[in-house]
Amino acid sequence: MSEPSKPQGRKFQLPEHLKEYKGIWVIVEQERGSVHSVSWELVGEARKLADKLGVEVGAVVLGADSPELNAICGDAFTYGADVVYKVTNPVLADYRTDPYTRVMTDVVNTYKPEIVLLGATTLGRDLAGAIATTLATGLTADCTELDIYMDNRSLAATRPTFGGTLLCTIQTLAYRPQMATVRPRVMSMPDRDDSRTGRVVEVFPNLRETDVITKVLSFIADREQNEAQLAFADIIVAAGKGLGKPENLKLVFDLAKVLGGEVGVTRPLVQAGWTGFDRQVGQTGKTVRPKLYIAAGISGAIQHRVGMEKSDLILAINTDPNAPIFDFAHLGLVGDALTILPALTDAFGKRLSVNRLAG
Repeated sequence: MSEPSKPQGRKFQLPEHLKEYKGIWVIVEQERGSVHSVSWELVGEARKLADKLGVEVGAVVLGADSPELNAICGDAFTYGADVVYKVTNPVLADYRTDPYTRVMTDVVNTYKPEIVLLGATTLGRDLAGAIATTLATGLTADCTELDIYMDNRSLAATRPTFGGTLLCTIQTLAYRPQMATVRPRVMSMPDRDDSRTGRVVEVFPNLRETDVITKVLSFIADREQNEAQLAFADIIVAAGKGLGKPENLKLVFDLAKVLGGEVGVTRPLVQAGWTGFDRQVGQTGKTVRPKLYIAAGISGAIQHRVGMEKSDLILAINTDPNAPIFDFAHLGLVGDALTILPALTDAFGKRLSVNRLAG
């Protein structure tokens, strides 16, 4: 990573009592033995930042002690952690804001990390805000890029602002730890290295179920599990206002079906009632990182761009040769998506049929 541009003004000196804060932590989001992939993405990103600072990467794993929790600790090392803080208590078996916040506040105050990262998921956003408030420190939410200002060891957390029309870089100078949340698929998934090992610091917080005012009565699976899972799709065919009318979305669904991909849309199409929010890509929707992103009739405004610009391959289709999306797309077709989409569906369908027969 290149050094980010420096802010103007007097160089900031970190207060002496904060210089003892060292290391970069990722709070691993796990529920019933299943880890959200954003946690490993953040461990990989923390590895890059920690190498720049010359410090360790710590992964914090909370829950009830179990073989599944031990396996998660081992996985943390394979993705780049140097040390795992294994925090166990039966009260932590299911996520609840109050006990998790109390425990994390104590652990942070004890071991003093300089940076704490969480996924910008429903759970992560809830916990990050609660911890930052309790610790009286700063939190930058929904970041799209993280880097380090080496002159003062501060986290440079970049996120969209003003409705997604601008990108701003935020620092937390006079407080520690520095905290940030990052949405799933913004950072790349690190490669596993099964040869990596590290040390485990076991923490046994003093928690009693009777002290927690919220109770877990039952576990209900995510109600959105049957909705579009854009964040994990390898191929996405996305539609914008250039498609003209809702009926033309069928052309996008047809191509996505042939390719075995998902369908995404821009915010205006959701607002117009063409489809549900679960298919919205962009700053106020989903952040995606597919191998192939086909953008049909999408201009490429920054609100949409920040949600998909890290796709491996972007193919843009637009009638306007000066559309902003052509500035960052890898491939571009200047033409009417209503004509090009059926042609692509037909061509891919024939090619894939031939491959299946040959196989």
